[in-house]
Amino acid sequence: MTDVHDRETRSYNMSRVKGKDTKPEMMVRKYLFANGFRYRLHDKKLPGKPDIVLAKYNTIIFVHGCFWHGHEGCKYYTIPKTRTDCWTEKIEKNKYLYKINEDKLIEMGYRVITIWECDIKINKKGTTLNNLLSLFG
Repeated sequence: MTDVHDRETRSYNMSRVKGKDTKPEMMVRKYLFANGFRYRLHDKKLPGKPDIVLAKYNTIIFVHGCFWHGHEGCKYYTIPKTRTDCWTEKIEKNKYLYKINEDKLIEMGYRVITIWECDIKINKKGTTLNNLLSLFG
């Protein structure tokens, strides 16, 4: 199956995919702030530039998109039908780099929490985020 867009249109669409301030990330940040947590964002000094750093609790939070981080068994994670090898390689590299960075952060003494995009979408009432809050108190 060929792509429905020409090369320039596809390039433009992909350039609009955000890496920071995504909707799931914003939901987690608003929830944390509303519950009294203060944090830093995308700290370049730490491995993997974590999405949220809760220094007081020595905790790192990554908010992962199911597609980009290869969330196995998730309905939002499907490999595209075109350029399958390229996409598989990219997603596997993302997973590998995340694991390396997670190990480094744990060695540095941080607790690492990963929140998946689908958990936030499915539990809009905040049950996943309430579970997150229980980790700190």
